[in-house]
Amino acid sequence: MQTHRGIVARARLHTAHVRREWIDLDALIGGWWAALDAARVALRSAERDLPASEVRDRTRRLADERGATVSLLDALARDRYSKRALVRLIVSPWEVRRLLGLPSDVAACVFNVDGVLVGSAAIHAEVWRQTFDELYYKRIDRDGHAFVPFSVSVDYPEHIHGKSRTDGVRHFLASRGLTLPEGEPDDPPGTESIYGLASRKKEVLQRQLREGDVRAYEGARLYLELARDAGLRCAVVSGSTTTQLMLDSARLGTLIDDRVDGNTMIAEGLHRKPAPDMLLAACRRVGAEPERTVVFETTRDGVAAGRAGGFEVVVGVDQGGDAAELRAEGADLVVSDLGEILEKQLSA
Repeated sequence: MQTHRGIVARARLHTAHVRREWIDLDALIGGWWAALDAARVALRSAERDLPASEVRDRTRRLADERGATVSLLDALARDRYSKRALVRLIVSPWEVRRLLGLPSDVAACVFNVDGVLVGSAAIHAEVWRQTFDELYYKRIDRDGHAFVPFSVSVDYPEHIHGKSRTDGVRHFLASRGLTLPEGEPDDPPGTESIYGLASRKKEVLQRQLREGDVRAYEGARLYLELARDAGLRCAVVSGSTTTQLMLDSARLGTLIDDRVDGNTMIAEGLHRKPAPDMLLAACRRVGAEPERTVVFETTRDGVAAGRAGGFEVVVGVDQGGDAAELRAEGADLVVSDLGEILEKQLSA
């Protein structure tokens, strides 16, 4: 392993030096790929001569070296080019499918947006708070009547999450003993009607997505990049009508082949989960059979939808301590994020 150490050391010194001059990033990444691949081959060749404990230790250290390299290249690329240097550029093509941790016959992946790719629930919850706060203060100023303000941690999961915008407005108002006229679908944002408040929420969300910096979960963009390198078709599902804007804001839009969102649900009359309608529609859009598709979901209803749709693998992504429930519902695998899958495969 002395040879690989020398290669890696020289590459690291070269990387530090080129920070101060023009960089051929492709050539630099190629050099790192060669160093790490040489180390991998050397380790495989030495497996028969080294104790198993030492092989495990060296394998772990090589995985750490690979991770540190990715971080260094990522920082360098962002400093010089405002784009990411991805691990996919320093792994050989045959390794890509292994890194994804998927069966060899998989043709497509379907990702739930919220909780798998982007923490969009928190964004939606904050926008709902702003929307209802406007109503709250308007009522106080106008007639002195107040009600308990919207709680992101209590009211969003209880009355909003998983519902259409209009149903969310109805449920929250009912929880406060309030009623508003239904209004019309074209009510201007802020009109004191069900549709008016729903329109206001959409307006605030769109503005925030255009102005804000939505971040993908750690490992999400990398996983999508690797999936595309492996020739897999990728689709997303979400009940939001602003899904594409959310993906674009998180810089994931170009990695997705198609989507099924709130607009699709209305147009095609799809039922919400636990019905498998949205997931099956996503398969149709990318031309893949459910039996050769992996679903990534975050809720019991999502896992149930995957099982009901006959998908090859259902992965539960646990962001809130619900791993046991996801497994009980039938998830084949439960992880904290997509990056965990990659980390497990790199260290295997």
